[in-house]
Amino acid sequence: MNDSHASDDGTLFSLAQIQHLMRVEFNRAQRYGYPIGCVMVSIDRLGYLRDLYGYSVKEVILDRVIELLKTETRSSDFLGRLPDDRLLAVVPHTGADGLKVLCERLLRGARVLEFQAGDRTLGVTLSIGFSYSQGDDTMFFDSLLEASDDALADAQAQGGDRQFHQAPGGGL
Repeated sequence: MNDSHASDDGTLFSLAQIQHLMRVEFNRAQRYGYPIGCVMVSIDRLGYLRDLYGYSVKEVILDRVIELLKTETRSSDFLGRLPDDRLLAVVPHTGADGLKVLCERLLRGARVLEFQAGDRTLGVTLSIGFSYSQGDDTMFFDSLLEASDDALADAQAQGGDRQFHQAPGGGL
């Protein structure tokens, strides 16, 4: 596979695939002591936009945000699609500072995207939650996923268009 972003057919990795890749990469990070990040992304108000403008508009928005994610990540990062139209990036060799920069680029990139729905121009924002491990300070990869999911929920609860970090195990 030449492009780590996607599966062989160009789509994002499925839930099972991305979890497997994350487990493998997490074990490598523990073995060799390098940091690994987990970034969860949700498009703010996507369900509302789907209800208002239709499924095809929702899919166009989701596809454009996926393209943004592919553009802003490295070819060595793994991208997957989770339930509820959430997206996941597994980002090896990247600690807190690099993840914050990535999240800010994603937030800025989404703010300038425009979509047409009939005669209306729509904009979108993102909610992002991220977590990371220094490679030997987290026992299980599931704790990275849980922390990223909790941070995403915090970003959404604060109105979206922001990033939140949560350390594995619930610390900040």
